[in-house]
Amino acid sequence: MTKNKDKEIKSSKKVSDFLEKNNLHKKDFAQMIGVTLSYVYNIIDESIPFSTRSTTIERIATVMDIMPEEFEEYVIEQDPIPYNKNLQTIKDLIKKNNMNVVDFLKLFERKKRLKTVDMLRGKEPLPVNYAELKNISEILNMDKKTFFELWKNIFIDYLNAGGFETDKNPELTEKITVAAQEYFNSAK
Repeated sequence: MTKNKDKEIKSSKKVSDFLEKNNLHKKDFAQMIGVTLSYVYNIIDESIPFSTRSTTIERIATVMDIMPEEFEEYVIEQDPIPYNKNLQTIKDLIKKNNMNVVDFLKLFERKKRLKTVDMLRGKEPLPVNYAELKNISEILNMDKKTFFELWKNIFIDYLNAGGFETDKNPELTEKITVAAQEYFNSAK
């Protein structure tokens, strides 16, 4: 057997064992990582080589809550994803609620799971949209203060990324966030 074949078996086995351990149907897993059901069957059965596409491996690793480097096929991208304290807050709350990533993903509509996986791997921005973030906050049992602070931090990052320098516009930034906090406190 070739060395590459050993690598394929190892990665395929990791996925197979994960699905079995978490009682996760291949169809749900395929949907979470953005591939077809037949693709999942084929990589598990080793009918095709395990993916070398970094996006696919990163999605698989995110759902499995492991580092993509644990797959020998993974080639580290040139530009690492910068640390995001807001994303880390969400990941910490998942753990605090005694959930794993699969449990968390299953609480979303099927059509939103892939976007959520990409959010968790840092490739999709965290939602600044109140309704979307409110849904996440309810799933993670956030209190109002934590929810607002998370939204505020994401919103400020969003403004800064769009060219609005919040540190050079502190009064306006403060007015916006105070008005938003009043809304959050009155919203159900």
